[in-house]
Amino acid sequence: MKSFSIVFLLTCFVFFVTDCFVVEAGTCEPSGKIRGQKPPPNKCNRAHDSDCCEQGKLYDVYKCSPQVSNRTKATLTLNGFGDGEDGGGPSECDDKYHSDDELVVALSTGWFDRKKRCLKFINIHGNGKSVRAKVVDECDSTMGCDGEHDYQPPCANNIVDASDAVWAALGVSEDDRGEMEIYWSDA
Repeated sequence: MKSFSIVFLLTCFVFFVTDCFVVEAGTCEPSGKIRGQKPPPNKCNRAHDSDCCEQGKLYDVYKCSPQVSNRTKATLTLNGFGDGEDGGGPSECDDKYHSDDELVVALSTGWFDRKKRCLKFINIHGNGKSVRAKVVDECDSTMGCDGEHDYQPPCANNIVDASDAVWAALGVSEDDRGEMEIYWSDA
């Protein structure tokens, strides 16, 4: 009877752990798609190698991002937060533009968490270095391919969109900036 109880408890534990992993893996699936439209002439800002939407292409949209931990895997991308740069309008958190010299980032919609991370700091680890940056904007994972989003596709659900200053602090040369796998955590 004792061995049956141990086997039963062990089986329950395995199902519980497996169920947790299955739920976790399924918590951030695309929430839909949008169809790209060709930007009007000179309306998509290609600064920092930004992509422009393609006519008819389907783009995944997300309302969520992977769960945040003390070592959250992400893709670091390059963004301009100044007036007229590829980041679009003023930052969502403070309605201001930010210099390329400031350590600032935009987070994918799920991580931005309806402004709950606004003006808070995150730690970014990449290229063998670390930097602390302030969250000032959202990298919209739910919409794109329109004038408000500079005719750029929606962000993926795992983006930390960073200023030149963040890239420089991580020791990445200007020629190598664009995309890089990183880890981040709340500061």
